[in-house]
Amino acid sequence: MDLDELQRRALRIHDLYDELNLRERGRVWTREEFMLGFVGDVGDLAKLVMAEEGAREVPGGGRAALEHELADCLWSVLILAHRYDVDLDAAFLRTMDELDRSISGRRVGGRPGSDEPGSDEPVREQPVSEQPVSAPGRRDDGPV
Repeated sequence: MDLDELQRRALRIHDLYDELNLRERGRVWTREEFMLGFVGDVGDLAKLVMAEEGAREVPGGGRAALEHELADCLWSVLILAHRYDVDLDAAFLRTMDELDRSISGRRVGGRPGSDEPGSDEPVREQPVSEQPVSAPGRRDDGPV
């Protein structure tokens, strides 16, 4: 299944939820409420990952629950992209290209956070407490 098909399926469920919410509550979810739902799903996913790694017990957990929660998170990302009119395919490819360039540049002796190869001097790793805090969404931060 490709991204277009995933998006079509996600939008079908989105539309069903809208119909249900209109009938039961007289309104549909806002973009902010979809985001809050996503945050809840990510929290549930975190608990299931911890359980999968043996760090906690989750009643009703297991592989099926982990797969379900990953799918819920993907659904939320697809819906948020739709609601914010983001071409997820293009954004994903652009972001992966940026990360590829950034990581590849750092692997060949570049400066951390730079796309350009720098000197061959070793980079002194800073303890976490001394590392500068950067704004969220910076392209050189790596996965968040």
